[in-house]
Amino acid sequence: MIEFVRNVRLWFAPQEIRQEGGTPDYRFSLANERTFLAWLRTALALVGGGFAVDQFLPDLRWGWRVGLALALLAAGVLCSLRAVNHWVRCERAMRRGEDLPVSRFPAVLSLVVAVVAIAMVVVVLVGWEG
Repeated sequence: MIEFVRNVRLWFAPQEIRQEGGTPDYRFSLANERTFLAWLRTALALVGGGFAVDQFLPDLRWGWRVGLALALLAAGVLCSLRAVNHWVRCERAMRRGEDLPVSRFPAVLSLVVAVVAIAMVVVVLVGWEG
């Protein structure tokens, strides 16, 4: 828990990461940043999908519409928070010469998106009014 709190603090003070270990090859830091940006694009797409479900499917029953929209919005929020946390953890690991951190988050995110997609298939097959 203390490590997580330290990582959150580093989200807003990335210059403090420079105090740990040596400077890695810039290519690795830039690759880490590109990965961060890819996670943010994914988060924005999930948030956009959540809003699209809510705004552009008015004929969908309220419970389905809100449930699917909230699932996508929550996945987008988690994805954006995960992006910055993973960036900090990877940057610290590279500076320390440690193995890069592993995570189950990509699998969890994939499952959430798959469940929402399956729910949308059911909605399409059953019909909007359910």
